[in-house]
Amino acid sequence: MSQATFDDDELFDEAATDMRADVEESLEQAREALPEADAIWETDADNTLGVLNGLKTALDVGDAEDALRDAKKWYTMGKRADAFEDADDLEASIAAVEEVIADIEAAHDAAGDLAGTIPAIKSALEDDEEE
Repeated sequence: MSQATFDDDELFDEAATDMRADVEESLEQAREALPEADAIWETDADNTLGVLNGLKTALDVGDAEDALRDAKKWYTMGKRADAFEDADDLEASIAAVEEVIADIEAAHDAAGDLAGTIPAIKSALEDDEEE
């Protein structure tokens, strides 16, 4: 069937299917870009600062934010165009990935704060011991 014979409804349905696929693909890319569970759980560090720095490094969301943004962009476009018959699953998946990214970023910030504080506490304790 040539493209000239497609009617608007068929083209719209095809575009809606493509948008759903784009959202799902972007969500998959976001999930794949998240850190692996073992990377944030296991450590080879010799001291607390090494653990914190390693954890901070492991808690990098990488390209997950960009992939989530793409998923949200295509989802929003499809929803506003009323292109999805049932988009509850997409909305729930986007919210779940968004929540995981927010949790990882919060933990990253906390590890960074601790990594910045621990050396000063160690120095203060050493100074106190000398007195």
